[in-house]
Amino acid sequence: MMFKMALPRERWSVWLSAVFLCPFLLNVLSVDVEKCEELRLGQYICDAPKISDITQEPENCTNNTASVPCIPAPNITCRNHNNIVSTFSGKEIGFYKPIPCRNVTGYSYKVAVALSLFLGWLGADRFYLGYPALGLLKFCTVGFCGIGSLIDFVLISVQIVGPADGSNYIIDYYGARLTRLSIDNDTYRKRQTDM
Repeated sequence: MMFKMALPRERWSVWLSAVFLCPFLLNVLSVDVEKCEELRLGQYICDAPKISDITQEPENCTNNTASVPCIPAPNITCRNHNNIVSTFSGKEIGFYKPIPCRNVTGYSYKVAVALSLFLGWLGADRFYLGYPALGLLKFCTVGFCGIGSLIDFVLISVQIVGPADGSNYIIDYYGARLTRLSIDNDTYRKRQTDM
């Protein structure tokens, strides 16, 4: 008789532990697979962007952003760009990584510098860049007596003066581009301690 009473109690404890352990086991078994975009460096490799011969920017550049295909390393499991979980062999595209690019409309840096150097005193550089009033002023004053031409040459050479439409110069993709750095709320300057 004692054997019969112990049996329902054992069933009750098994049932109770199953109710409490099932959510834990389901959570462990259904581990969420991370997206391929969240892989760490070394777990994927991205192709180099295809550069346009005309604009010297990535071919799919829109709104100052282009994308390059990235391939996860072999035996990496993640969610690809179509949100499908798969294990990669090292040959399939897993995601597309956004890269920055510049807006260009057809003004060449080399042409602007050459015009500023050789015909700057006539205002040809300013006419080329889309500043006709300044070009006419330089033409009428013979380049502000030479000093204005020199100042314009320096400003164009260091890419402070650009095309009037707000676009960037066409510069070789792997060429001498200048990037302006500034300090604002998103940057931090660390003081160097004296030794």
